Amino acid sequence: MSGGSAVPVGYIRQRYSNGYASSGDELEDGMLSRTPTSPAVPKPRTWTEVIENVLWMTSAVFIIYLGDRHSNLVHVLWLDDRIRRLPLYFGFVGILLNIGIILYSVFFSREIKKADDRWVPLPPSLAPVVTLVGILSFFLFSFALWPIWSFLTLPLLVSLFMAFMVISKYLLAGLGRIQVYTFRAD
Repeated sequence: MSGGSAVPVGYIRQRYSNGYASSGDELEDGMLSRTPTSPAVPKPRTWTEVIENVLWMTSAVFIIYLGDRHSNLVHVLWLDDRIRRLPLYFGFVGILLNIGIILYSVFFSREIKKADDRWVPLPPSLAPVVTLVGILSFFLFSFALWPIWSFLTLPLLVSLFMAFMVISKYLLAGLGRIQVYTFRAD
């Protein structure tokens, strides 16, 4: 125990602050003397996460490299006459709109430092807009690319989307700010 005196029933045990007679083994005072952990330190990834990420990346590389088995995906998207161009362009506009909304949200949220510093109105939740535009873009891409890959268009788009999600956390890693915890004197 803490080395304190026996306490009769009905009384509250007296706590000592860290600066006085504390031996350091009180469970209650342990939270005060412990430094909070920083959320900026990433947790180690498991082998399954690493393997999943590698599989998504290799599938995207094969899709981009092989294209329609005659030329790569960029060449097919640029020059193939079988693609419906208008839905393809609207799909790209939707993807760029989603990326713009997400980057705007990230940079706007960096302006808010503390809740008690000043009142800054938060932007409305943009998650439904991003979701709807993403689903619409998926359908537009599916419609535009269906003449080339038919039913394989759906797994192709899902694989490319998941590979983009795996890559995006590494591309946007520099945007995050490392939070430094300091003790306040007041």
